[in-house]
Parts: sequence; structure tokens; C-alpha cells
Amino acid sequence: MAAHCSLRVMHFVVSLFILGGTAFFFGDRETMGPYGRYMTGGFPGMTCPAKVGWFFQELPAFLVPVLLFLTTESNPGLGRYLLGTYCLHYFQRTFIYALLTRGRPMPVSTVISAIIFCSMCGWLQAHYLLHCRQYDETWLMDIRLLIFLLGMGINIHSDHILRNLRKSGENTYKIPRGGMFEYVSGANFFGEILEWSGYAIATWSLPTFAFAYFTMCSIGPRAYYHHRFYIEKFSDYPKSRRAVIPFLL
Repeated sequence: MAAHCSLRVMHFVVSLFILGGTAFFFGDRETMGPYGRYMTGGFPGMTCPAKVGWFFQELPAFLVPVLLFLTTESNPGLGRYLLGTYCLHYFQRTFIYALLTRGRPMPVSTVISAIIFCSMCGWLQAHYLLHCRQYDETWLMDIRLLIFLLGMGINIHSDHILRNLRKSGENTYKIPRGGMFEYVSGANFFGEILEWSGYAIATWSLPTFAFAYFTMCSIGPRAYYHHRFYIEKFSDYPKSRRAVIPFLL
């Protein structure tokens, strides 16, 4: 099926991401969203197991681009391969990370919000890269893609460290050590920010920059709250660590 570039819809979604990311950043300056360690005292609403929540909220970000690729005609060029880097991340998050995670139950409202966001994001990235932009062969060999791969590697390795901090059945928090955790408290968040920054720089477009911006605004504050949590909970927490940006922030 032939598809045309819907610039108006795309620009509308981009605007939502930029405005939403800004609102998210300033809204989280006082309190953190109620999931994970910040669900103290319970949550006044329905919850679901972490594995179920992560799977269903991440799935649309992978599934929507795949369906668009399979059911619509793509522009010639390497857009589909660049989209593959985006899908690679969400394949890992949906089918590997979600099944391995051992986090606390998640509010259903948070999962539903994430499903909406991931559906919009999946459409935006796929529509732009498949139907609105053409990339020649030089883009696939661009060194800027290495930033994406480096960030993804840091993100996956940091998640691995966090999963293995506690044995099955343990509920106590511990200081994460190793990898980028030697430099920042939110090493997994730093990896993801680096990953999507590399993706935006490599594809060099407003839709991908809007997504990277939203990511920074949504998980950056969470890294700060993790950092504060560790400092308050552990008297021996390494003083040289920063929250999310090594040596700086």
C-alpha cells in the first residue's frame, strides 16, 4: 500500500513530544512518578506485575513500526535500516528486558499512558523514516551510529547490574557498582539518553530530536531522584558519583 508523508500530523505529534517533555521535566521537579521504589505506602489504583506492564507498554513502540514497514510502501534508501536501530532497542526492551525484570508492580494508569506514548512514538519514527525522508548509502556507515550502539550497550549492561544486585526474594536496596555506575547513579538512564541522542544525531531530523528530547526530560529527573535516594539511604555512598552525566550533573 502506497503511503504519503503526512507533514501536518507529524508536526502535531512532534509538538506534543516537545511540549509534553517540557511539562514532564518541570512536573517531576517536586515529586517522582508513582512506580518502582517511589510507590511507598501503596498506590490508590489497579496495579499489574512488572513483567506484564513493561511488556505491554513497550510492545507498541516495536510493533507499530514493523506493521508500517510490512503493510506500506517505503521510500527508497536506507530509512528502513535506520528505523531498524530504533526497533532493535524496543525489541530488546519488549522481549528481553520485560521478561527478565523483577521490579515492583506497576500502576495500570502508568502502563496505559506508556502504551499511548509508545504507539505515537512508533508511528512518528516509522512514518518519517519510511515515508518522509530518503537517506543515501553513506548514512549507514556514519560514525554517529556508534553513539547509538554505545548508549544501547551501556543501557543493557547497567540493567544487567541492577537485576543482579539482589537475590530472588530480597527486598533491600544496595549500592550498584561496576560499569558506568562508578560514575553516575543513573547509569541505565545515561545509556538510554546517549543512545537516543546518537539516534537523533545520526538521522538528523526534527521527529527524532523531539523523541530524544522527550526521553531526556522524562528519565533525567528520575536519575536525579535515584541519586538523591542513594545519598539519603547510604552513608558510604561514593561522593564522586554524579546523577546522570559523568563528572558534570
